[in-house]
Amino acid sequence: MATEYPFFTAPDEFKSKRVLVTGGTKGIGQAIVRRFQLSGASVALTARSPSAGVRNSAFFIQADVGATSGVQEVVERIDREWGGLDILVHNVGNSDEPQGGFEKLSDTVWQTILDINLLAAVRLDRAFVPGMIARRTGVVIHIGSIAHLKPLPEVALAYSSAKGALRTYSKGLARSVASKGVRVNMISPGFIDTDGLRNNIKSFQQISGASEQAIRQQIMDMIGGIPLGRAGRPEDIAEMAAFLASDRGSFASGADYILDGGTMPTI
Repeated sequence: MATEYPFFTAPDEFKSKRVLVTGGTKGIGQAIVRRFQLSGASVALTARSPSAGVRNSAFFIQADVGATSGVQEVVERIDREWGGLDILVHNVGNSDEPQGGFEKLSDTVWQTILDINLLAAVRLDRAFVPGMIARRTGVVIHIGSIAHLKPLPEVALAYSSAKGALRTYSKGLARSVASKGVRVNMISPGFIDTDGLRNNIKSFQQISGASEQAIRQQIMDMIGGIPLGRAGRPEDIAEMAAFLASDRGSFASGADYILDGGTMPTI
């Protein structure tokens, strides 16, 4: 059973809006899907495989958007069922790369990381933004990471680089389409408490024998600490996505919103 959503939502805030969330079955993506559903939107989501997170969704598209064929499948399904989008949220991402620094990163690893963290957004934007321009209304939200500002070279160099490229691309796209009625922004989360994170912590516990709290503290120390003293919740990111997609965020364009509990001292 889904837990109670921690923030107030207006049931008609996004009534009649068509929303696509990539990577929408888990973690931040699942929270974003739920937030838009609670506010009356028609929500589609993508993932490489279904999970419990799609049970309450009216429209699940099984696809790997890191591949051009997967993007094409999503585009064709959305166009056939809905004829376009009003809100596009690029949440899908993957930081799974071998540890050991730059020498361990083959061309294949680099291409895989770039495909899912940068080019998936580029390809989907290229397909759906023209329709938004034609209607002179639309919102695109890219989910990044503070890794693009604070790279972890031994464990996530390719991922950090891809998110840095996404940030530059997002800014450029925003400048290109703002005068045509389309707003583009980015959200860069810090340490967020997701199921994936908790599973990773359990794996580290099995290897090291350390307590969950000790491992959490190690991760927090590694990224530079969190002045607020806690990890973020997926719903914290979902709320920012909802704000940026709403009329309340109508003056936001080309920005990168850092949601990290204060980890980054400067930007």
